[in-house]
Amino acid sequence: METTKYFYDAYQEARTRLQLVLNVLTSEDLAKKLQPCPNSCGFLLRHIGDVELLFSKNVFKLDDVQVKAKTVMDQRDTGEWINLSELEEYLSHSFKMVLSAIAQQDDESWEELIETKEFGTKTKAEAFGRIISHTAYHAGQLAIIQKYGA
Repeated sequence: METTKYFYDAYQEARTRLQLVLNVLTSEDLAKKLQPCPNSCGFLLRHIGDVELLFSKNVFKLDDVQVKAKTVMDQRDTGEWINLSELEEYLSHSFKMVLSAIAQQDDESWEELIETKEFGTKTKAEAFGRIISHTAYHAGQLAIIQKYGA
């Protein structure tokens, strides 16, 4: 399981970018936006968790994952993501689900083809790059909004 261990370790390391932002984020920051962008810090935090859970369920086929990806369904910030402790708990859960999904893969499964409407047909390893870049991308947005947003 060398390959799977590398992917597991890589996701843990990639997720540290988000954790650094969470360590300094306050409840007051959750409503911040960087104009003219429509998404608040709270929305982006929820969105990261939603996508991590969707990824665990749809790419890694983790059957026990329950997700109602409201940010993906609504496709806009409704202003409801304002409880920091709930968001932190949700993100902790989604992180654990991704790690669990990775840990359940055998080394050969990384070459399996996955097809989704979001990014077409990719190997599981290629698809894995999407979740790493998605989380890191939004972690960067969060850091900028937290610092410069109003």
